[in-house]
Amino acid sequence: MMPLGGGMFGILPIIFFIVFGLVIVIFIVTAARGVAQWSRNNHSPVLTVEARVVAKRTSVSHNHHHHDDSMDHMNTSTSYYVTFEFESGDRLELHVPGSEYGYLVEGDIGRLTFQGTRYKGFERYPDQYQS
Repeated sequence: MMPLGGGMFGILPIIFFIVFGLVIVIFIVTAARGVAQWSRNNHSPVLTVEARVVAKRTSVSHNHHHHDDSMDHMNTSTSYYVTFEFESGDRLELHVPGSEYGYLVEGDIGRLTFQGTRYKGFERYPDQYQS
């Protein structure tokens, strides 16, 4: 006599829906965190404080796509991050645009403008490299 649900093949749809449900939950949680961070940034004051550039880093991500025409495509994107240190010794790492990343040098001192975790700009003091 066959068990109800067709044996092992009866459990596969259940496993599929569990995995599918987990993927949906992870997607929803990630989206909710992004919206919450965006909202916190919007409700944070825009601050301009003296800061020093103490570190820089990049993060490169690769996305590989295979199309039906047997062509493989690779997309690469680079994110740029700079760590700033305040007079209090506190540090804050911010995502900065690539167009500004190259102009920031470790050791630079100036006025950092930010809103929550959102980088708004950095104005280097002009006389710091003069001897």
